[in-house]
Amino acid sequence: MRILIVGAGGVGSAAVRIAVRRSFFDLLVVADYDPARPQALVNSLDDDRLVAAQVDASSAEAIAAVVHEHQITHVLNAVDPRFVMPIFNGCFAAGATYLDMAMSLSVRHPEEPYAKTGVMLGDEQFAMASDWEDAGRLALVGMGVEPGLSDVFARYAEDELFASIDELGVRDGANLVVAGADGEPAFAPSFSIWTTIEECLNPPVVFERETGWYTTEPFSEPEVFRFPEGIGEVECVNVEHEEVILMPRWTKARKVTFKYGLGDEFIDVLKTLHKLGLDSTEPLMVKGVSVSPRDVVAAALPDPATLGDRMTGKTCAGLYVTGSGKDGSPRAVYLYHVVDNEWSMAEYGSQAVVWQTAVNPVIALELLANGTWQGSGVLGPEAFDSRPFLELLAANTPLGYGSPWGLEER
Repeated sequence: MRILIVGAGGVGSAAVRIAVRRSFFDLLVVADYDPARPQALVNSLDDDRLVAAQVDASSAEAIAAVVHEHQITHVLNAVDPRFVMPIFNGCFAAGATYLDMAMSLSVRHPEEPYAKTGVMLGDEQFAMASDWEDAGRLALVGMGVEPGLSDVFARYAEDELFASIDELGVRDGANLVVAGADGEPAFAPSFSIWTTIEECLNPPVVFERETGWYTTEPFSEPEVFRFPEGIGEVECVNVEHEEVILMPRWTKARKVTFKYGLGDEFIDVLKTLHKLGLDSTEPLMVKGVSVSPRDVVAAALPDPATLGDRMTGKTCAGLYVTGSGKDGSPRAVYLYHVVDNEWSMAEYGSQAVVWQTAVNPVIALELLANGTWQGSGVLGPEAFDSRPFLELLAANTPLGYGSPWGLEER
């Protein structure tokens, strides 16, 4: 296997650091618009299988050129979702397998944005599914943690735990705190603020089998959810996310939801950014320079990948499943994965949210390399056997990744 990782920042860097401990690939090219970033990463890891490259992720032709130059077989998209389609198309043109952790962007319904869907997340990619299938090529989409591991949990729940599922409810929460210069908690998002603004201010999507997909108001239907391993109760709200698009395609669940524990302060900041127009991606002229307000916000905040040394606490990604168990009796379980920032920093030098996102596509690449996972078309994680993935993730042996997941009866 010859891998290209597009993006040498946070998640891309963490994916490289995880992958170099494994033996399933022959070459790993890490590429970024700024050639200094991948070169510094390659130099720091001192692995002969690593190569640094420069690439413009907004150009399908540039992606295809790097794939051809290095005879790449698999491409992992580790940049923000603005660049999904050029990387996706560049991979198809060059004949490479494609993986991402976030799907093509949505466009809200022009007349009823908080009731009806417009262009949904991933619609542009699914529109090309038959082309990928006819060509015998695979695009594995939504293969991070959420989406990604949560979708693997959905497959596991349907195959192993439930006879019928009433609801697949993704629930994400944390007790992470970032210390400011004065020692007090700082406002510093633990993941890409560009992506966070996009998903949190868009109309959330809900799926019900009888009616299909529909939308609600941002931050709607708050509920207090109890997270395991000392995180405790966190209020979660509806947020737009890929799982609601992916899970109904490969499971029979009657309902699919996604709720995220944002916290009052974070919600207030997002609402203020929206009120001031600072969430917009449309460029403005500022003293003769064209700038996107959202890009300015992202530039003003610290890079999430650099926060690990100032961060304490744990992050939890998981899936709350209700329905009838294999014996026909009512059952409710929470399938979850917790990462402690202290552990991820000590073990990999990556903060918890970044590491938790990065480990999953690396596991998927390994399963593709050894032939355990196979397929063609545009497929989500639910389309594959969950057991090998979960076994690799949890196994605390040289063959595993040493990061156990949990199942809690509710």
